[in-house]
Amino acid sequence: MVPDDIAGFFARRAELDAEAHLELDFTFECVGDPRLAAAHLCSEQSTAQWRRVGVDEDFRPRFGAKVLDLEATPRPSGFSYPVPNAPSGAVHACRVTIAHPHGNFGARLPNLLSAVCGEGIFFAPGIPIIRLEDIRFPETFLAAFDGPQFGVAGLRAQLQAFHRPIFFGVVKPNIGLAPEPFAELAYQGWLGGLDIAKDDEMLADAPWCPLEQRAAAVGAAAVRAARETGVPKVYLANITDEVDRLVVLHDLAVARGAGAVMVNTMPVGLGGIRLLRRQARVPLVAHFPFIASFSRLPGYGVHSRVITRLQRLAGYDVIIMPGFGARMMMPEGEVLDCVRACLEPMGGLRPSLPVPGGSDWAGTLDGLHRRLQTVDFGFVPGRGVFGHPMGPAAGAASIRQAWEVIAQGGVVAEHAATPVELAAAFAAFGPRTS
Repeated sequence: MVPDDIAGFFARRAELDAEAHLELDFTFECVGDPRLAAAHLCSEQSTAQWRRVGVDEDFRPRFGAKVLDLEATPRPSGFSYPVPNAPSGAVHACRVTIAHPHGNFGARLPNLLSAVCGEGIFFAPGIPIIRLEDIRFPETFLAAFDGPQFGVAGLRAQLQAFHRPIFFGVVKPNIGLAPEPFAELAYQGWLGGLDIAKDDEMLADAPWCPLEQRAAAVGAAAVRAARETGVPKVYLANITDEVDRLVVLHDLAVARGAGAVMVNTMPVGLGGIRLLRRQARVPLVAHFPFIASFSRLPGYGVHSRVITRLQRLAGYDVIIMPGFGARMMMPEGEVLDCVRACLEPMGGLRPSLPVPGGSDWAGTLDGLHRRLQTVDFGFVPGRGVFGHPMGPAAGAASIRQAWEVIAQGGVVAEHAATPVELAAAFAAFGPRTS
């Protein structure tokens, strides 16, 4: 591309039909003229060669992605980190907003991903370091998607759980249990106060614990726990598998007693989730394997809120995401960005319940609530319930006891001596981390 050609990849918002375009926010580091780099970025993700040789035509007005805003700052020290085979020369750090015509790919998630974070983005000339920071959809694009079938309100109605977080528990050990002992652990957790007992993301249709038998055993335990506690209980079954098995496993799990199903989004693919959403009769829950490979490195890849928005678009009612704390290695602001992407208005789509997770127990609940400033979230301990020294019922009870303190305006750590289940949680898992 020669400098005289780049003007066709720049536009003012007022000149464009906002409903015909997605907006994409990128940060990138480039060698050479930042305007030329931004034009390459637009070209590579849309028209590339925008006319035939020897023909007086230009496809950019209709099909070209266009720069709306560009900020560039020199980096005399060079790139933020070494990149093999990176171009040499003066480096600029840039932030750009691009309008991309969604008619180029339509309301198809695999095609959208191919355009906005595919070859054209990560192989744009002069840009070895780039990150898709955010994506915004116009109403006309959102209208083509069903989004969550139940959303936060529907899940609360199913569980009869209002004005508080939804309490999940990941049955542990996560791999190795046969259906009957697995069901007994879930049952104990429900008796202590869990709303949902779930499979770990690593446990699917395993030979030592087949989904059909597990769903039957745990589903029966959910019915028994609901009868004994007087409130609904849900078994969340992991049905992650090949795409052509998703609907089959959904139907099997639900028929045997699962009240919700979980899929590991990125290993399966967003297109597979959208297919499942069209057939689903229970809430769909997302888990986050593989997402950190896109989002962890600062300045490169795809910000996790983009994946969160796409998961909501695909139809998840609940989105489990990396949460706060050292283990997840996720910046606090990024977790909050993902929570907002679940709950903020998004056309006519229902909100998804955000579930920030990672080594949670009773002592981390108040810190999570304080950060989120809402009760519309899920709390998902594993060992915090099933590793409690007094057993899963006591572990779940300690979570509910912590919430009672929070609901009354107290600080959980200041009430750690009583009751006994909460005191045992503090003794086992250590002081609350803020």
